[in-house]
Amino acid sequence: YGNFIDDLRLYVRGGTGGMGYPRLGGEGGRGGDVWFVARERTTLKSIRDRYPHKRFVAGAGANSSVKALKGEKGKDCEVHVPVGISVLCDDGKQLGELNGAGERLLAARGGLGGSLATNFMPCKGQRRIVHLDLKLIADVGLVGFPNAGKSSLLSKISHAKPEIANYAFTTIQPQLGKIMYADYKQISVADLPGLIEGAHANKGMGHKFLKHVERTKQLLLVVDISGFQLSIKTQFRTPFETILLLTKELELYKEDLLTKPALLAINKMDLPCAKDNLNELMQQLQNPQEFFHLLQEEMIPANTLEFRDIIPVSTYTGEGIEELKACIRKSIYEEAEQQNEEYQKKKLLLLQTSE
Repeated sequence: YGNFIDDLRLYVRGGTGGMGYPRLGGEGGRGGDVWFVARERTTLKSIRDRYPHKRFVAGAGANSSVKALKGEKGKDCEVHVPVGISVLCDDGKQLGELNGAGERLLAARGGLGGSLATNFMPCKGQRRIVHLDLKLIADVGLVGFPNAGKSSLLSKISHAKPEIANYAFTTIQPQLGKIMYADYKQISVADLPGLIEGAHANKGMGHKFLKHVERTKQLLLVVDISGFQLSIKTQFRTPFETILLLTKELELYKEDLLTKPALLAINKMDLPCAKDNLNELMQQLQNPQEFFHLLQEEMIPANTLEFRDIIPVSTYTGEGIEELKACIRKSIYEEAEQQNEEYQKKKLLLLQTSE
């Protein structure tokens, strides 16, 4: 999976409270808290490199004394984490998510200072082992089997420079690019490691790939018009079968993924057989149920994806690239408008019911 890290295990501990002062009823200061704070341009790798022990302990509260009967609170410990983090306990329970720069999450609370209630003895701070689970946040996620041309497509539509080669697993770590439009509008696109059949069961890079799809707003399926075969030991798949298999993998991992708006880019249209293959594929996509009898039962998804647009492209000649960029923008804009309308309706409904 390269140098890219999307899961990190840390030890966090809140500070111990300060001692109370029994003779004068003084109260010790509370221990400091451990906070996770989301920051742009931070990576899990930078946290691991900077703090190899992966231990974060907040400061202890000050003891109560004659000069200061109320002890000062211990110093908080702030850990800067990337945007798009889920914080999980060791038992898998989720503490929370940080999806925007500046958002904060309490990871470990400091202990209470000594007081009458605790017989003037301080309490220890919370201690726990947490997992930071990163899911990339992007407007569009590129979904496709290895060698479909996702990396080439990303380099054509954005300023990203992913590694490109003619072997199956070129992309072994997620790549983020931004599509820049003439009016300075920007749309972020994530190229994620290629799925293989059985990815939902964590074959290949299964879950490492699929979890990143969860946070993208829309899906862009990239399919090779000449079909796909991972190796000589595996079965050849036509473009139609490829689309259904990709849909099946997404469905088996998490059904909600199929509710995301989706576009389809049919790549490698510069190949000699491309036009005939495209005509056949378009017929199959118009009535997919009519062609299910050609497939094995376990390959057929319960629900098929409905594509907002189907765009034939060639990353080699540049055919359809500008049209694809326009379609991505239109789809993102329409979805934002729809969500805005729904939000306004909910607000209106709340106002009416409150009256």
